[in-house]
Amino acid sequence: MTDFLSFDTMISRHALLVFYYLGAVVMPLAAWLMALFLMRRFEPVGDAYRAGMGLLTATVRLRWRVLGILLFVAAFLFMELMWRIMFEYLIAFMQMRDALVRN
Repeated sequence: MTDFLSFDTMISRHALLVFYYLGAVVMPLAAWLMALFLMRRFEPVGDAYRAGMGLLTATVRLRWRVLGILLFVAAFLFMELMWRIMFEYLIAFMQMRDALVRN
């Protein structure tokens, strides 16, 4: 316990894993649930969503809507990949620090 309190034992790698999964899984899910909550709870938000979707379906062809969805999915996957790379870099940095401190 004294190692933990004196910062001789680093918890960064374990904390980084927790924050990675929070950002990769919990945050997108929470954003989606928050959008659903806002659309159901606040009438102006739901009305704006329905009006926007009506305008979109009336003016944009199906081909371009599908392309927009595919681009969104690709951007989302790219963001998830970048999130993973960032945390891999941070974990590798912590492992290098541990290797240098031990020797």
